[in-house]
Amino acid sequence: MDEADDEFDLSEDADFSDLEPPKANDPDAPIKVVVDDLHIVYRVWTAPDAPLDPGASRWRRLRTRRPVSTKREVHALRGVSFVARQGEAVGVIGKNGAGKSTLMRAIAGLLPPNQGAVYADGQPTMLGVSSALMQALSGLRNVELGLLALGLTPAEVRERVPSVVEFSGIGSAIHMPMNTYSSGMSARLKFAIASAVTHEILLIDEALSTGDGEFVKRSSQRIQQLRDEADTIFLVSHSMGAIRSACNRVLWLDQGQIIADGHPDDIIPEYETRFGLQSKKALRERRRKRKEANEQALAELAAEQEQG
Repeated sequence: MDEADDEFDLSEDADFSDLEPPKANDPDAPIKVVVDDLHIVYRVWTAPDAPLDPGASRWRRLRTRRPVSTKREVHALRGVSFVARQGEAVGVIGKNGAGKSTLMRAIAGLLPPNQGAVYADGQPTMLGVSSALMQALSGLRNVELGLLALGLTPAEVRERVPSVVEFSGIGSAIHMPMNTYSSGMSARLKFAIASAVTHEILLIDEALSTGDGEFVKRSSQRIQQLRDEADTIFLVSHSMGAIRSACNRVLWLDQGQIIADGHPDDIIPEYETRFGLQSKKALRERRRKRKEANEQALAELAAEQEQG
């Protein structure tokens, strides 16, 4: 299996052609985020390489004195450095385990660097209000709580609730408890709540990884609005269509290092070629055309039967 198979979602099939293209970067814009030689190391405990036979006697286990687990270090980020300016919408791409989420958490101040530093002219905010949501309450009540947690007044909450509910697209399920939602419905609602407020430096991690093409397209439109209102946006996504439509710069991470930094039109084709994503897109296009041809044939057959 191609190593990108498990991470490239079908949201690429969404049509982004009618979205406004990202604005060009301003090289003289004020600097908002500086990441300088950033290293993040996780220290984790792992099982021994050769565990004992579960059927071995307790005395044999004690006699061998084999450790239950071993401590090892995972170097999630290795010397990452870049500068982000006001008005930039930076897409962060890479396969699973490349360090994308770790980078977002470090910029947000949630992970202390083991080496290097992160500087921000403003308060970076991760797109998410999960800590404020309660699974036993209805989606509607969680919308109200989430907006209050984001700093809105009760009057502003009442004003914005209808638009948030409509954007989430979960219909009558908004009146049901959140513990009855699927993961996709829950992610839609969280994105709708969190994106209802303008942020100075906005970090969006995998917000577009769930939902159908239409929701991904609407989410990308919302990100464009946030991009125009916020100073700087970072977007982590496996949807190259969303990255192209919302971002004017791309960072490609691999094994904790930046291997490419530039315009989406320059970086994304190379990324797709490396992981064979172009062939997957061509396959989906052939399937789409075949489906349309079958539907047309069925419609013609139905019309002939009606005439006969």
